[in-house]
Amino acid sequence: MSLILGLLLGLSVFGVFKGIRMYRADAKLPGDLAVALEIGSTRTTAVGSGIDRLGMRYAPLVLRMMGPKRVNEKRRKIDMAGNPGGLTIDRYAARRAVYGALGGFAAFAMLTNGQIFLALLMVAFGLYWVEVGIWAAVRQRRDDIERTLPDFLDVLAVVVSAGLGFRQALDRVAEKYQGPWSDELRITLRQMDMGVSRRQAFDELRRRNDSEQVAMFVTALQQGEELGAPIVDTLIAIAADMRRTDAQNARRKAAKAVPKATLMVTTFMVPATMILMVTAMLLGSGTDLGSLTGGE
Repeated sequence: MSLILGLLLGLSVFGVFKGIRMYRADAKLPGDLAVALEIGSTRTTAVGSGIDRLGMRYAPLVLRMMGPKRVNEKRRKIDMAGNPGGLTIDRYAARRAVYGALGGFAAFAMLTNGQIFLALLMVAFGLYWVEVGIWAAVRQRRDDIERTLPDFLDVLAVVVSAGLGFRQALDRVAEKYQGPWSDELRITLRQMDMGVSRRQAFDELRRRNDSEQVAMFVTALQQGEELGAPIVDTLIAIAADMRRTDAQNARRKAAKAVPKATLMVTTFMVPATMILMVTAMLLGSGTDLGSLTGGE
């Protein structure tokens, strides 16, 4: 029974990572305008894995149980994650159904053997395995974007100052970059090509990304446009603010790391060192350890 459960869980985990290709996606924009978007390489196609095909018939039931509000929130989260592994809201629901069934079956099998802790682990697997993948993808994508954004803005400022229009400069610089930030810019440019205003397109850019730096970039850009500030000065100021924020975050992380390292040293290394020292002293002195423990 344990071997069968292990194989089932292994196949389910393998299904998450199966298949990566390019694809086209639809985006809901203000005014119910559906725009076919050319997406970059970090958004992957919805290639159906065995897990997806197995659970697709139950996906509508899962979506109905979630309700419209949670479905919209989850769709936005998947969008922020960059559709990892071709994940869509329907495939999310299909995987929730399959993993939930596997987790429930495995939990029942563990309970019949009296293994309560393993049963709880199987329940957690069924409920949160897909969520963990989305959370990790959102975090990785945010880190990649925030690492790229300051240098991108510096290059964009140089291109704009050379006389190229902002729209053309954005397109030109985006071609030189690869990764999630370049993909997001291509989406924004595609939306503007289809008639969406620049403000709406950048509002969508901010909505798709769980990043303070992206929000800062969009807000400063829109405020500069409203106030009539030179776009080059605005881009340079945004890049400087982002680097300052990165430095502050690095110092904050370093400050948090010191107490953690101290705790680890105090909890594990100091007692272990004391045990080694005492043991070495006892062995070196030729003390009879049996007499210390009351043995003969």
